[in-house]
Amino acid sequence: MKNFILIFTDPILFIKKLIGKVKRSQIYKLYILRDDQEKELMRWFRENNDDNSLRFNYPDLNEKSIVFDLGGYKGDFAYYIHEKYKCKVYLFEPHPNFYAHCLNRFMNNDKITVLNYGLLDKDGEFKLTDGKDGSSFYTNPNLKITQEIKCKVKEFFEVLEELQISEIDLMKINIEGGEYPLLQHISSKLKLGLIKQYQIQFHKWIKNSASMRKNISSKLAKTHIRTWCYSFVWENWKKIEDS
Repeated sequence: MKNFILIFTDPILFIKKLIGKVKRSQIYKLYILRDDQEKELMRWFRENNDDNSLRFNYPDLNEKSIVFDLGGYKGDFAYYIHEKYKCKVYLFEPHPNFYAHCLNRFMNNDKITVLNYGLLDKDGEFKLTDGKDGSSFYTNPNLKITQEIKCKVKEFFEVLEELQISEIDLMKINIEGGEYPLLQHISSKLKLGLIKQYQIQFHKWIKNSASMRKNISSKLAKTHIRTWCYSFVWENWKKIEDS
């Protein structure tokens, strides 16, 4: 009865709270805002319940293949792709806690190399907003950030030279906004073809994300074909033979 009286003695507060809940709901995003990303996310989970049907389906990979895992987080992608194809995996994770977790997880696996830096268009140290799997060098307005951590990044081609790698069979990219400068950098060097397949998560909350994704896609389309796509969720690009 107390709650009932409160609702009617302060109807404005009640309505504000109700509107807030509605705006945060999936229904609001889907049918009122018509949020395309939300629709794509729902389509992804509807069609890929086990998260394995596409993200780990690379029959061209084998024990001699090289895979780059950019944004390794806790190492799940590296683990499953290696388990399935026995490929060599380089896992890049700048966050010190997740790096330590992966280092411990793969300490007895010499085919998974864990590196404590990210890959971008230049060397440097950046403040990483600490948002767990959403940690980023960019400020994500959708996350409540409590602290920042200083992390290292290295220029992509310098790392290839250090590791003595001339071709990558698969590069998975989930680096919370860093995909844009990285892919633009690789494109500017006319080197997109060094990677046979890209598995990319483009992030929509980055400013001008739609136009940047469109521009990068147009560059990728010169050497690769998009084999599947869930916009701003996950998409895959495969190199065209003889390109």
